[in-house]
Amino acid sequence: MARRYTVAIAGATGVVGTEMLRTLAARNFPVGKLRLLASARSAGKRLRFAGEDIPVEELTADSFAGVEIALFSAGAARSKEFAPAAVKAGAVVVDNSSAFRMDPDVPLVVPEVNPEKVREHKGIVANPNCSTSILAVPLWPLHRAARIVRIVAATYQAASGAGAGAMAELRRQVREIEEGREANVSVLPQQIAFNLFPHVDVFLPNGYTKEEMKLVHETRKIFGDETIRVTATCVRVPILRAHSEAVNIETERKLSAEEARRILAKAPGVCVVDEPERKRYPMPLTASGRDEVLVGRIREDISQPNGLDLFIAGDQLLKGAALNAVQIAELLIKNG
Repeated sequence: MARRYTVAIAGATGVVGTEMLRTLAARNFPVGKLRLLASARSAGKRLRFAGEDIPVEELTADSFAGVEIALFSAGAARSKEFAPAAVKAGAVVVDNSSAFRMDPDVPLVVPEVNPEKVREHKGIVANPNCSTSILAVPLWPLHRAARIVRIVAATYQAASGAGAGAMAELRRQVREIEEGREANVSVLPQQIAFNLFPHVDVFLPNGYTKEEMKLVHETRKIFGDETIRVTATCVRVPILRAHSEAVNIETERKLSAEEARRILAKAPGVCVVDEPERKRYPMPLTASGRDEVLVGRIREDISQPNGLDLFIAGDQLLKGAALNAVQIAELLIKNG
């Protein structure tokens, strides 16, 4: 009989935690026993998994006895507080927060890009930021083919990237406006219904946001190349689910659009959707609920000799969070 594992989800009732639960089931992850952990106010709720209603327990430092793999989606503060306790109890932590991503002793992993880094863990493996994961999957095969030297990205990030409260706010504001009332702003920094704004996370002294700098630093770490020049503008858009990104890359060796399409067509985790004449290109609507990152509008940059433009869309709750974490857990099992 195949080996089965004791798995915990910390932050099980949140929007990413519930996606982790669904992803474990969808991928037939070898769960022997599942522990669902959340804040005290969620304790006692029951979530369904594999035909069973499993009670949610309060997340504490004593929650991890016997746990082998702990998937964390409870936020950076909770990860810093409780991940060390999980490691001490013998679990390997796959952390979805920003708490450990840039720690030199913690591997930052996208399985389609750097799966070998999982072997270097010392109890914690970090899951990248959602925008970074979605960007890295299609850019990595192009980087291997022609070495990317510069990346310029503009992201169009769904409300779900800010959590269930932001999704509810978008829905509520649409109703308020349609009913002739003023849109109430309480979760996001600006009205999101019928609007967009270049403000994702907090602003830093250099004029960038934390979200933009995550994309810069994490891409370099995942690719193992600190010389890549990366700049980004992150925009919140009135979409419920799935992030999109307009990306311009400059490569060391010229890549034609056709060669890039051939490379991407064979790349794991990528689906090329590039028939603009038939109105087929990546969109958040068609990326939602899909494991793959959609890539299209692939064209040679007319402003520079070694440039390419492309447009990508990916479900940030899946490849940007839950799916990537479960894929990391699968690598941990594969590597013993």
